[in-house]
Amino acid sequence: MGPELQIIFVFGVFLFLLVIGMNVPFAITVPSLVYIFLQGGFKGFKALGLVSWGSMNSFVLTAIPLFILMAEILQESKLSLRVYRGLSILVAWMPGGLLQTNIAGCAIFAAISGSSVVTAASIGRVALPELQRRNYSPRLSAGSLAAGGTLGILIPPSIAMIVYGTFTETSVAKLFMAGVMPGLLLTAMFMAYIAAHAWLVPSVNPTAAKQHSWREILTAFLDVIPFVVLIGGTIGSIYSGLVTPTEAAAVGCVLAMIIARFWGEFDLRVLRHALQTTVRVCGNILFIVYAAYVFSYAISYAGVGEQITQFLVGLKLSRLAFFGALFVLYTVLGCLVESLGMIVVTVPLLYPVLQQYGVDPIWFGVILVLFIEMGQISPPIGINLFVIQSIWNGKLSDVVTGTIPFHLIMFVLLGLLVLFPDIAMWLPGRVAAGP
Repeated sequence: MGPELQIIFVFGVFLFLLVIGMNVPFAITVPSLVYIFLQGGFKGFKALGLVSWGSMNSFVLTAIPLFILMAEILQESKLSLRVYRGLSILVAWMPGGLLQTNIAGCAIFAAISGSSVVTAASIGRVALPELQRRNYSPRLSAGSLAAGGTLGILIPPSIAMIVYGTFTETSVAKLFMAGVMPGLLLTAMFMAYIAAHAWLVPSVNPTAAKQHSWREILTAFLDVIPFVVLIGGTIGSIYSGLVTPTEAAAVGCVLAMIIARFWGEFDLRVLRHALQTTVRVCGNILFIVYAAYVFSYAISYAGVGEQITQFLVGLKLSRLAFFGALFVLYTVLGCLVESLGMIVVTVPLLYPVLQQYGVDPIWFGVILVLFIEMGQISPPIGINLFVIQSIWNGKLSDVVTGTIPFHLIMFVLLGLLVLFPDIAMWLPGRVAAGP
């Protein structure tokens, strides 16, 4: 069997394992081991010990469990309910009412959790019962929460960006900076769509806007301020150059415990539950990272990366045509593979090609995360769809239908990033150029 047939066979095994329901880490590791064996027999396995050590021997990766713990502390202490309550008052004047609160709440929680699933689940548990009680449009309610949850991997801190930065040896701090403007722009576009929809179809927002007293508005500000302090303390310390992302995550955990102690419900029971959930989530994420290192070793052992680079460069595609091919690739993968799986399967293969085309790795990191966002609300694998459907206990088809407009908005942002790369690159450039 020639090398071309071998790689096709191994990729077919990977897709087959995903289709039959095997977890992503195993679906990546098994074909990788098979490919190593096809290339070098049992001798190829000798380096797996070193690969295993290298996969976890990363200071940057320690930021992942710390950011997850920070988010879990806030969720277990019921602070997500408080921030949603405050935002519901502060954005009540906007067309769309609580639907706007969904997006604003997801954006704020995204700047804390770094995870799309955690963001969607945290805000969804608080928002959906209230939306149902007030007879909001079920499709738009579910769609706004599923799409808003995807902001968790674009607005920093982002676990996906940490993993991408680890594989490409790109500055995680600069990746975080590059995600700020696109993340805020996407949030504004989501909210603008909801406002326009509510203005054109008033029935999606059945509750008339209520006039709130100054006392209620002040209370709402006090509900949101702790989160602003937490975001400023973690992300601001990175942008100022005072700490690394890992150190900022540790600072965030301490601030989260202090805020939860004074503004929420925090005791040893809450801390224990947060730690248990963090261990479970991190076990899955780090297993995927380990599988990615095995996959990367397999393709480098066989020289596949060089062959693919030579093949794609030999096609002499224009830069625009190359991006079009990437668009098709990630659109298809987004329907089949979850977020980290997309990174670990494609980045080791495509990164050398990107260098040949002169693509900035920081800019591409934002593009990749945006593709992942689309994948998380794309059937049949889109995990955010199932998260919201499980909380809502409604029809999955309604959740999918509700996300379609937000999908189209993401395509618009993708086009803007291709045409105007400075949307992502302006902030990293300004900070890098500063004192």
